[in-house]
Amino acid sequence: MIVPFILYNIMIAGMAGDPFAAQLLAVTMISGGVWTMNLGDGLVALGLVFMFFEILRSTRTSNASVIDHVLSTFVFVAFLVEFLVVAAAATPVFFLLMVMALIDLMAGFSVSIRSAGRDVSFN
Repeated sequence: MIVPFILYNIMIAGMAGDPFAAQLLAVTMISGGVWTMNLGDGLVALGLVFMFFEILRSTRTSNASVIDHVLSTFVFVAFLVEFLVVAAAATPVFFLLMVMALIDLMAGFSVSIRSAGRDVSFN
């Protein structure tokens, strides 16, 4: 989830105005309607792809999983602090990315607790 965080910050630093309103593509559907995707939608979609891989990584149990949880916590805290402190981060795009980081954090801990419960055996 750090990649969408970094990309967001690069975009707000390098562009004036609302960089997320820029249209990426437009597709005419069979119905005649036009589906458009702007830069903000694309960043959220990219964040969902990264979140999928983060959740897949959280299902493995190893010594590195503790480090993954700590890093996920730092990423979420960075999202939260920036959302509260930086005016350019007060957008729906950043909020959705922050919620995805929170879901990633909660899913990682939930999966770890579940798998740890299965590893414990009482004789």
